[in-house]
Amino acid sequence: MSRFSDWNLAKLEKQFQLTQCDTMPALTHWVDNQVAASDFERKSLQSYQETVRYNILHWNETELSMNFIGPILQLIKFEGQKFNLFAQRPLSGIVSGTKLSGRPDGIIAYGRREPEVPYFCLQEYKPEKDPEGDPVAQCLAAMLVAQELNQHQYPVYGCYVLGRNWFFMTLKERDYAISPAYDVTQDGIFEVFALLKGLRVMIEQWVNKMAQ
Repeated sequence: MSRFSDWNLAKLEKQFQLTQCDTMPALTHWVDNQVAASDFERKSLQSYQETVRYNILHWNETELSMNFIGPILQLIKFEGQKFNLFAQRPLSGIVSGTKLSGRPDGIIAYGRREPEVPYFCLQEYKPEKDPEGDPVAQCLAAMLVAQELNQHQYPVYGCYVLGRNWFFMTLKERDYAISPAYDVTQDGIFEVFALLKGLRVMIEQWVNKMAQ
């Protein structure tokens, strides 16, 4: 068994024969189907943005998560009768004969009280200065497990955060793609929110299909 944190991107690509693509249909669809913030949500985002601008240079991971990332996710309310947002829950699976495990910072998954089928992995909350580890590899490792758990029915979506910059990812079989950086101290905060709102719509559609 190996932990998500044991991997860097080069090792992960070699072990699982992954290919980074400039773009993918799943990522293009996600970007093209953003859901804009309401007036109330925009005002909330502007307030969060003031906080992150003032604090981003000295926040640690927990402070970034508690004071900024958490409120944004809560504003969208990733919860329903059959799906929910989970934090630091164990996630493990066997990918091409290798058992991977870890506790992603965030998972949106089918299941109300515990994650059953993950759709989205959020990892890692990193400080602005001197991040440790490889957040791309850790996020991608969690997404590989999520892909096995959803039996390759849907593309897997992910996001990793490096200080002010958010990067969105998609994985389909052994191909993955990463978006450009969205800077939440600038107008990128509204695109981040719109992408996450769009993700909620997609998850609701998948959950409804599973319930049929």
